[in-house]
Amino acid sequence: MEQFILHYIILFIKGYENMKILVINAGSSSLKYQLFDMDNESIIAKGTCERIGIDGHLKHTPANGKPVFNEDIPMPTHAEAITAVLDKLVSAEYGVISSMSEIDAVGHRVLHGGQKFSASVKVDETVIAAIEECIPLGPLHNPANLMGIRACEKAMPGVPQVAVFDTAFHQTMPASSYMYAVPYEFYEKYGVRRYGFHGTSHRYVSAKALEVMGIPAEGSKIITCHLGNGSSLAAVKDGKCFDTSMGLTPLEGVPMGTRCGSVDPAVVEFIANHENMTVTETLTMLNKKSGMLGISGVSSDFRDIDAAIEAGNERAKLALDMFNYGVTKYIGAYTAAMGGVDGIVFTAGVGENGPNVREAVCDNLAYMGVKLDKEANNCRGKLQKISAEDSTVQVWVIPTNEELVIARDTQDICGK
Repeated sequence: MEQFILHYIILFIKGYENMKILVINAGSSSLKYQLFDMDNESIIAKGTCERIGIDGHLKHTPANGKPVFNEDIPMPTHAEAITAVLDKLVSAEYGVISSMSEIDAVGHRVLHGGQKFSASVKVDETVIAAIEECIPLGPLHNPANLMGIRACEKAMPGVPQVAVFDTAFHQTMPASSYMYAVPYEFYEKYGVRRYGFHGTSHRYVSAKALEVMGIPAEGSKIITCHLGNGSSLAAVKDGKCFDTSMGLTPLEGVPMGTRCGSVDPAVVEFIANHENMTVTETLTMLNKKSGMLGISGVSSDFRDIDAAIEAGNERAKLALDMFNYGVTKYIGAYTAAMGGVDGIVFTAGVGENGPNVREAVCDNLAYMGVKLDKEANNCRGKLQKISAEDSTVQVWVIPTNEELVIARDTQDICGK
């Protein structure tokens, strides 16, 4: 209690100016982090803990010129991983802060908030209980997210923790967008509906699109394409999510690195019966062995797909054609659903660094007046308008920044 009170006295004296916020993204066997100085929203340090529960490895990169730490460290659980991160942040050789008291709050990425959360919230026992209730909807991610929260609470008692949900941005969808045409009782009993994911990314780039396009949110129609190993699209109308391609889980939508995307549900029963597999085994195959990997037989990495295409691999070409076609279909559907579109945004690993994907998709949209500036499109990882001046729809590459969204939400909540 004394440490808790002391922390808030320090915050009061500082007046919440120049807050330092640690952002945590905990996976089942990994943990990514960034420490922000919110005075200028700069990254003070970042890193990744990998192979948690196996042999453990930490890469810690300070932004102050100190050396990078990149070595194996025992990490039996996320608690040891958090401790290792905090030790490096304050160490004499690799550190960027003088003591733990400089960290004012921690923001956590949480995959699934179900219907309970439409915005980020400060963590308390009620919030933790609600995240636990959503574990059936996010069985791989929510337990890991909770481990990250618990580990930080133990290592930094009294420091505020904030949960930022992947699903929150999509809670503005109308029922006609999020409901499935299955018996209504399954929605009432189990919450079976579309939730959508990558919400912090869609939220960030759609807001940035309005800014760079110079148009107000009211009346705007933006389609955001978060394309990478995991891919989703969102229709953003009046600055709010109207529809999105991922569903109850991240399996629905366009074909992805290892996920099949939308398929006839009967495929599950058909394959299970013919291959003597359980439903769970079949869904694991659809999640981890399908998509670009399953079609190409080469890789889930789009760079490897491109290389295979260059070498004349027809299955790799088919995989990429299917991906581009899937993205095109969703853009066309969302344009119709919103009654038009002002801007199309490409973001995430493939969206930001795949000019060939962007060109293929935009060429497919020529019928609706989309025209690409091919010279401008030859860009990677930077903010860039890539549509021609006479294009009826603006097309942009906007690098996403999910960690900054988490840091800003954390500051807004803890700075009050």
